[in-house]
Amino acid sequence: MGHSNNVTEFVLLGLTQDPEGQKVLFIIFLLIYIVTMVGNLIIVMTIIVSPFLYSPMYFFLAYLSLMDAIYSTAISPKMILNLLCGKMTISFPACMGQLFIEHLFGGAEVFLLVAMAYDRYVAICKPLHYLTIMNRQVCILLLVVAWVGGFLHSVVQLLFVYSLPFCGPNVMDHFICDMYPLLELACTDTYFIGLTVVANGGAICMVIFILLLIYCGVILSSLKTLNQERRHKALSTCSSHITVVVLFFVLCIFLYVRPVSNFAIDKSMTVVFTVITPMLNPLVYTLRNSEMKNAMEKKIWGRKLTKSRIRMCVH
Repeated sequence: MGHSNNVTEFVLLGLTQDPEGQKVLFIIFLLIYIVTMVGNLIIVMTIIVSPFLYSPMYFFLAYLSLMDAIYSTAISPKMILNLLCGKMTISFPACMGQLFIEHLFGGAEVFLLVAMAYDRYVAICKPLHYLTIMNRQVCILLLVVAWVGGFLHSVVQLLFVYSLPFCGPNVMDHFICDMYPLLELACTDTYFIGLTVVANGGAICMVIFILLLIYCGVILSSLKTLNQERRHKALSTCSSHITVVVLFFVLCIFLYVRPVSNFAIDKSMTVVFTVITPMLNPLVYTLRNSEMKNAMEKKIWGRKLTKSRIRMCVH
């Protein structure tokens, strides 16, 4: 892949050039990163060690948390380090690596959220067949599809950028390597590539978001047939899923479904997308989920679960 490339590294302007502001952001992002890692890893560990959380929903939730942990590790530590040192450079290979991981995990998470929505749909609309439909093989297959989907999406993005010539300007008005800032630096007309990026990233966001909305509609309309207790339970698991989906996809659509250009608001949107969302996912899922909370309390505080709680979990 010979490309005329004089650029060995990119200078990231980051979120602010002000040294005081950088110190403040360093502390904020470090705390967010710690909370994200601890929150997500606690979920993974709780699900692994708790005998009550063996249903497909928790299988997917464990992987969602793992993805969030790795996703934020691809982005936050480098950014935190840059804020600390005030030195905002990233080498070309590191930039490509960051781009790849960011889109691999972002893409995989998009598909995983669909798998989770399907799981909720089966649990609520076809409860009697739930265990036969969502068997182990199906869960693993859905997970593999999510990874393959994310991988293909990411490889396409990477190949486009990698084939571009970068011959001079290397200052990126951003804090991470992403598609649009990179396209702006290329020494060639990137209009067509820009469209493919929109088609690749944007279309995935749009199509899947619409799919998820349809799922939610079907699930909500089927709630009418359930009794009070099951309706309440279904609503609480669904609402947490919908919260995460809306947060994730509204930003995804804003960032990728539009002509290639860098708006001033992009950086703050990307912060929410790459830094805040991975931290919120564990909070949203655990705070709304009584079984997760019970399992955590039992593991962390050693509380005994009453038989009724266990019966509820199995149900």
